[in-house]
Amino acid sequence: MSQLFSAIDIGSLNLKNRLVVSPMCQYSAEEGFANNWHLVHLGQFAVGGAAAVIQEATAVTPEGRISYGDLGIWDDRHIDKLKEITAFIKTNGAVPGIQIAHAGRKASSNKPWLGRGQFAPSDPLGWQTVAPSALTFHAGDYVPQELKTSEIEKLIEQFGQATKRAIQAGYEIIELHAAHGYLIHQFLSPLSNIRADRFGGTFENRIRFLLEIIKRVKQEISTQSLWVRISATDWAPDGWDLDQSIALSQLLTEQGVDIIDVSSGGAVSHQKIDLGPAYQLPFAQAIKEKTGSKTATVGLIKTAAQAADIVAHGQADLIMIARGFLDDPHLPLHFAKELSVDIPWPKQYERAK
Repeated sequence: MSQLFSAIDIGSLNLKNRLVVSPMCQYSAEEGFANNWHLVHLGQFAVGGAAAVIQEATAVTPEGRISYGDLGIWDDRHIDKLKEITAFIKTNGAVPGIQIAHAGRKASSNKPWLGRGQFAPSDPLGWQTVAPSALTFHAGDYVPQELKTSEIEKLIEQFGQATKRAIQAGYEIIELHAAHGYLIHQFLSPLSNIRADRFGGTFENRIRFLLEIIKRVKQEISTQSLWVRISATDWAPDGWDLDQSIALSQLLTEQGVDIIDVSSGGAVSHQKIDLGPAYQLPFAQAIKEKTGSKTATVGLIKTAAQAADIVAHGQADLIMIARGFLDDPHLPLHFAKELSVDIPWPKQYERAK
């Protein structure tokens, strides 16, 4: 049998195969509340055979949303609908996960199909953004407020409280979003963090925000699995790079992080990404080889053979797929067919097997 469909232990969890739904923003919430769109969107992937389903970037504060349509977990009232979603995912054989996030200077944006532009702080659909330093992402963006130390400490607590709510809602994977130019990544990268205090400057200072969030989040975790998504490189000179990612990943693993979810880019608008099939795989492979960490890889992985080959050669432990699942929510069932692997189908769908 293809190793792509072999089980794997991740922390205290057992995943039935190596195919995981990557977080994908839907921009379809109101005031952070999930609705039936999210239930059907996320639930279909469990029906389709994914080992785990990671919910989109879910904001720890209202100001941490990328857009006014993002999911949130800053209020206890968000929990009830999320419980319904996690229960459905579990009933259909997958592990529910959530990506906890704060967008930082990339917040207060419009929905992508409406233009992605950033709203002014005074706009009814926008708000004042915050960041480690008062630097914009795009030249025409509104300048974020530089976070005070007391505000950073408050945010660390808010990540902890968000984790507590996520666990109450039934999520078994907690993933911290430290990639794609959002707030934690903004602290990591010297291109977006020019602070002169204990949260800026040296590598040790720039990673402090993430490490303190992990320390706080772990106070809430018992049997849940802790993952961190990082951008392995900024794809820009003098930015965050693979060597720093390797050093960080070693520390994260030592701190009890179960999966380093390796993506890249997003920190600066002048990035130059070298796109191609599985273009981010070398980063995940290098981190795995250098640190011994379990890794997930993502990015233009489109075929069953491609995914199976990555796992067979030990280049990464998990395959994270986003757009492919949007195109085909039953992707694992179809990948298994292509690889001549017989896996169970939902009883309701067996007539199509």
